[in-house]
Amino acid sequence: MIGQAIEWMLAKLSHFVIETISLFGYTGIVMTMAIESACIPLPSEIIMPFSGYLVATGQFTMWGVTLAGATGNLIGSIVAYWAGVWGGRPLVERYGRYLLMSRRDLDIADQWFARYGEAAVFFSRMLPVVRTFISLPAGIARMNFPRFALFTFVGALPWCYGLAYLGVRLGEEWDHLREYFHQFDVVIGGGLVLAAMYFVWSHWPRRQVES
Repeated sequence: MIGQAIEWMLAKLSHFVIETISLFGYTGIVMTMAIESACIPLPSEIIMPFSGYLVATGQFTMWGVTLAGATGNLIGSIVAYWAGVWGGRPLVERYGRYLLMSRRDLDIADQWFARYGEAAVFFSRMLPVVRTFISLPAGIARMNFPRFALFTFVGALPWCYGLAYLGVRLGEEWDHLREYFHQFDVVIGGGLVLAAMYFVWSHWPRRQVES
């Protein structure tokens, strides 16, 4: 039952990301990254590599997708920040499980913020899982908003660039890979599915336990 749910979710996630970016271009990257950074399970590990693949095809530029990704990250993080300011941890604990957000996720983000303070907002943007949820404890602690916005945007740049670069390299290698694959979509699709599978797998079991 869980396996079927994960399979369905993977298909929906990948389809939504590809269709949104293909339709709206850079704006699609901003939109999907904003969703991911607002603590909704739409992993950047799908969004940015696919954007990088489109760089390799000549549809986007590398810095264009990087800046779009960081901008979307900032927008979504601002939403999460104010959710922390206005609703606090009780709001997250009550509704977070519906977004595959567990208490453990928030505990990790809390620990990071408690240990590293404002610097956690910058450095955690380059780490899986923590980067998605760090805005909540920052909001709960009422971190200075201009500094929060600055650290969020600057910290997101290396993450977005690195993931997009992976997509670029995969696209550039197509000439060497096409003798083994009839369609490049097989390669890209496989990478997207693996990324989504890791994200959902790392969250789903905890949701079941904490429901």
